[in-house]
Amino acid sequence: MARFINPFTDVGFKRIFGQAIHKELLIDFLNDLLVGEKRITDITFLDKELLPDFSGDRGVIYDIYCTNEDGEQFIVEMQNREQTFFRERALYYLSQAIARQGERGAEWKFNLKAVYGIFFMNFHLSHSPGKFRTDIVLSDRDTNEVFSDKLRFIFLQLPCFTKEEDECQTDFERWIYVLKNMETFQRLPFKARKSVFEKLEQIVDIASLSKEDRMKYDESIKVYRDHLAVLDFAKQEGLELGMRQGRAEGMAKGIAEGIEQGMAKGIEQGKNEGEMNERLKNARRMKTKGYPIDDIADITGLSTEEINSL
Repeated sequence: MARFINPFTDVGFKRIFGQAIHKELLIDFLNDLLVGEKRITDITFLDKELLPDFSGDRGVIYDIYCTNEDGEQFIVEMQNREQTFFRERALYYLSQAIARQGERGAEWKFNLKAVYGIFFMNFHLSHSPGKFRTDIVLSDRDTNEVFSDKLRFIFLQLPCFTKEEDECQTDFERWIYVLKNMETFQRLPFKARKSVFEKLEQIVDIASLSKEDRMKYDESIKVYRDHLAVLDFAKQEGLELGMRQGRAEGMAKGIAEGIEQGMAKGIEQGKNEGEMNERLKNARRMKTKGYPIDDIADITGLSTEEINSL
């Protein structure tokens, strides 16, 4: 049985990085992420939900949204599944945070504060170079000179991080190693080197969870595992559909085209339908048990309207 929580679940990720009472963990991680660029001494958590300005517009709910002592904003997201427009979603999230800065009154003169988006991805991002960390800035295409430092994207493809404990050379790499392997540990490494991991070990120990928090975590881990099962099933269905189409259209052409088309269609349809059904089933069960609507929305990713209609 695992001793520590799975940080890739919604509840696990927010327990580590989303609690004001333990904000030193997020501060330490951000400083290691941006080492040599800036030094954050304090952060303030902001409202994770930005309501739309007009009826019919789309609101935004962040995993973690905070600002530092200089007014710079940080959006930290954990994503376990790829989306068709994942890059555009990241751009929309950061753009909303930029645009909201214009609400500070008539005397505001576009003196923007920087917005950083840090996206943990527990999958391989399609059409990417396949490296662990990708930093995106606004720069001149020819000279690479930075045009503006007010918008920054940092994408972390966790499957691309393959270092072992003795291969981690920086504190940032140690953070990633611990997060990626946390559920397999009986004790956290690097505690003698970095005291923050001593604090982290206390927070992520499953035995330290209250009864209520343990119920939320158990539900969250079920949603996470259901997602993995649905994804595996969708991949298999896509493969079988591709093979059937391939045999019908001809072995040579079918294997090349049928598998690719079948997998894409099967994965997309199976994943979307299966995930939504599981999320609705989990939400219905939590609602029956009396969970608050906001907690159900946090764990399942459903909107309050969808939950209220169950």
